[in-house]
Amino acid sequence: MLVKEYDFPLPPELIAQKPLARRDDSRMMVVRRKEGTFAHAAFRDFPDYFAAGDLLVINDTKVIPAKIWGRRGGSLIEFLLFKQREPGTWEVLCRPARKIRPGDRVDFPGGLSAEVIETGDEGRRVLKFAVPDVLGRLRDIGFAPLPPYIKRPKNDDGGRAEDLNRYQTTYAENEGAIAAPTAGLHFTPDTMERLKARGVEAARVTLQVGLATFQPLRVERVEDHRMLEEIYTVPEEAAAAVERAKAGGRPVTAVGTTVVRTLESAARAGEAGMTGDAAPAAREAGPAAEAGESGGRNPAAEILIAPGTRGTSLFIYPGFEFKVVDRLLTNFHLPQSTLLMLISAFAGRELIKAAYEEAVRKKYRFFSYGDCMLIL
Repeated sequence: MLVKEYDFPLPPELIAQKPLARRDDSRMMVVRRKEGTFAHAAFRDFPDYFAAGDLLVINDTKVIPAKIWGRRGGSLIEFLLFKQREPGTWEVLCRPARKIRPGDRVDFPGGLSAEVIETGDEGRRVLKFAVPDVLGRLRDIGFAPLPPYIKRPKNDDGGRAEDLNRYQTTYAENEGAIAAPTAGLHFTPDTMERLKARGVEAARVTLQVGLATFQPLRVERVEDHRMLEEIYTVPEEAAAAVERAKAGGRPVTAVGTTVVRTLESAARAGEAGMTGDAAPAAREAGPAAEAGESGGRNPAAEILIAPGTRGTSLFIYPGFEFKVVDRLLTNFHLPQSTLLMLISAFAGRELIKAAYEEAVRKKYRFFSYGDCMLIL
C-alpha cells in the first residue's frame, strides 16, 4: 500500500497551538468499529464508557526538557537531545544543522558548553558536554520538546513553564521520553478517581517515546518503512493484569498508541518465550505472517505477556493482528504518519478516513495539544 493513501487535507487553524485551560475540557469523538459509526462527546465523559473489571493501561513515561538553545559564534541553534551514550555525551538533532561541524564549541545558558564530536544525517550530531550530569542541567535550562507544528518563539522563557507542565501527563513517573504520550494529556487526577470508583482496574507500562514515534516515512510503500527502536518496560503486575483481563474476557483499553505498541510487542515476546530484561528486541516490521483482516483480534488464544524491559521496532499498519488491545484512546494524528497507520489498522482505513473528515468538518483540534478519539 502507498504512503500517500494516508494523506488528508487539514486546515492549519485546526492544529492546536496551546492546551485548553482544563485538561479534561477536550472533545472526544467516539468511534464504534462494529457499527461503523462515530459520535461526539467530551473527554470528561470518558469514565462513563467503562464497567467494573475493565482494564485501562497507561504509559507513565516522563518527558525530559530535552530542547535547548545554544550559540556557535553569533548563530542561535536549536538542539534536541534524544539519546545519552554515556554521562556527558548525547546524540542530538540540531537545526540549522549546516552550521554545526566536528570540533565546534557550542555555548548554552547557565555556563553549560559542549563540543561537537560527530556528525550524521538529517541534522544528527553528537555533543560532548563539559559536565556529566547533563540531565540535571536540562531541568534548569531546557524546554519542553514540542513538535515543530507547535510554534513558539526561539529561546523564549515566557511560555516555558506552562509547556513543561502541560506537555506532561499528570501520572508521569519514569523519566526519559522526548515526546509526550499525548492521549494521556487529557487525564486529571479526578479522571483516575472516577475510573477507580467505577471498579476499573489500571495498569502502568513505560515506553520511552523517542524518534521512532514521530519519524517521517521516506518511502513510497508503507511496507518498506522501518521503525527506529524504542525501549519499553512491562512490570510483572501489569503483565499479570493484562493476562487476567484477557482470560476473563474483559476489555483492555490502551491509552495511546505507545501503549498499543508496548502491549502488542510484549505479547509477541511472550509468544517467543522471552523472559527478563535481557531478551532481544521485538523487531516485527508490519503484520505477522498469519495476520488476518484489518483490526482482527484473536480472543480465543492464550495471551502471554512477557514482563521486563526490552526494545521494540514494531510497526503496526493495516493487516496487523491485534492480540491484546480491545479499545484505544488516541489523539488526532498527522497525515502520512505511522500513528495514523496504526489506528487505521485498529479501526479500519475507511472508518478512520470518514472519522477524520468528520473531525475536520466539526473543527476538532488536531495533534499533540488537540482533542481525542475513543475507538471501541
